[in-house]
Amino acid sequence: MTPALFTGLFLGLAFVLLLGWVISRRMGFEAQTPRDYAATGPAFDLRAHLDGPLLCEGVIYGPLGRVSSRFVARMEGKWIGAQGRLTERFHYDSGTVQDRVWSLTLGNDGSIQAEAPDVLGVGEGQAQGSAVCLKYRIRLPDDAGGHVLSVTDWMYLLENGTIMNRSQFRKFGIKVAELVATMRKVPA
Repeated sequence: MTPALFTGLFLGLAFVLLLGWVISRRMGFEAQTPRDYAATGPAFDLRAHLDGPLLCEGVIYGPLGRVSSRFVARMEGKWIGAQGRLTERFHYDSGTVQDRVWSLTLGNDGSIQAEAPDVLGVGEGQAQGSAVCLKYRIRLPDDAGGHVLSVTDWMYLLENGTIMNRSQFRKFGIKVAELVATMRKVPA
């Protein structure tokens, strides 16, 4: 292979990768902003909609788009003013059980700060209109490889109070998994 051919192939590949990155940032899941939902649907108030017992059911898609796991989770939200605690217990189809406790702090401007033991640093988010976006970095359990992934969580409030959750997990900017789930209050 001649140096000119190698350079041409390298530049062509770099252009295609850059173009793909630009398109994903402008037209895909990553292109959404909380402003897009400011005037849509019912108002998503985390203190009201993530309070008390919740049932969550969902699937996780692997990097090739196939379902790699299914789960059911029981959650419990408790709030004192702008401080919240969301306790989660996931039961996966593999038999694995995973627990997580989120500490949430809400700002007057719709901002959200979120912390959990497997989250690196503080997750940051925004609630506007019928949607909530939360971004954070999470360390997977050792039995799942212990990888650190960047997560973008979008939750959309439906008219009947059900919350649709769609999350994408990325490593080095490449999508490695996606989660789709519903969350709804458990009737008293």
